[in-house]
Amino acid sequence: MAGLTLRDVKKSYGDTQVMHGVDLDIEDGEFVVFVGPSGCGKSTLLRMIAGLEEISGGSVAIGDREVNDVAASKRGVAMVFQTYALYPHMTVYKNMAFGLKQAKTDPAEIDRRVKAAAEILQITDYLDRSPRNLSGGQRQRVAIGRAIVRDPEVFLFDEPLSNLDAALRVQTRLEIARLHERLKTTMIYVTHDQVEAMTLADKIVVLRDGRIEQVGSPIDLYERPANAFVAQFIGSPKMNFFGAADLPATAQKALGREVSDAVEVGLRPEHLLPCPPANAAIQGTLELVENLGEYALVHLITQTGVEFIAKTEQPPAEEKGALLSFAIKPELVHCFDKATGLRT
Repeated sequence: MAGLTLRDVKKSYGDTQVMHGVDLDIEDGEFVVFVGPSGCGKSTLLRMIAGLEEISGGSVAIGDREVNDVAASKRGVAMVFQTYALYPHMTVYKNMAFGLKQAKTDPAEIDRRVKAAAEILQITDYLDRSPRNLSGGQRQRVAIGRAIVRDPEVFLFDEPLSNLDAALRVQTRLEIARLHERLKTTMIYVTHDQVEAMTLADKIVVLRDGRIEQVGSPIDLYERPANAFVAQFIGSPKMNFFGAADLPATAQKALGREVSDAVEVGLRPEHLLPCPPANAAIQGTLELVENLGEYALVHLITQTGVEFIAKTEQPPAEEKGALLSFAIKPELVHCFDKATGLRT
């Protein structure tokens, strides 16, 4: 096992720079998730760590060894891709053994590693099957098994659940979490799904436009986002934002602080509590209710035209068009500078 160190890592394609000096420390055995919108550079950064993309500047070190000029096959990493990339003419056993066979590993050692990985992933009964006779979740487990048998220092996952349906995503996500708990190996996982990031990660790295916006534990990013971008990206549904003009006259007392025109106020949907108008931190006209059983998402719009969502245990009794009022605990209010987006 090994940790990972990135120092001033840059990537350019011709005159276009896509990674802008990334610095990051990943501890031995950590589960780190890269998140961000499409095009933010998370998969590019993962591929540079793997050695599948050359870096244009800076340093990548695995353990205490710089690997800038080390071939991908010699870096001690194993990668699981979004597509399973299994050989259709080979059995599960042969798919998992292929890389070791190419490396001229002793056949007895190959057999031991394949069977041990199959037991960990609960696919022992499928070793003689071909990939076409497996479900999507089983194929992804085979792809993960192919990585396990290499006994890597670092596992890299590039959106491995994207091709699975919702139920299989949840199941496979749990299997990956259990795998990390069992192997204690450093894992780096790329996703655009912040729910995956929150549930899997020891540490989340939020990326935007080839730069790191914030690094921290899931609860750190949720409770103290460094800027408005992170605040809206982490949390589902995303955080609501309001200017001073969007808030009712009772807002400053209800929020426990003065709100100026230079500040945006962030209120999470799950923190909005129905209340009488006299105690309102925010008010809105009821537009739509999504009743999801265990909770309801209440869609509203302020008098100034700002749309927002409240997450409540029960759907409101009021009809569409009614004015609803919500309070919030002052310690749950987030404020950001309008000009810079930074937390104030």
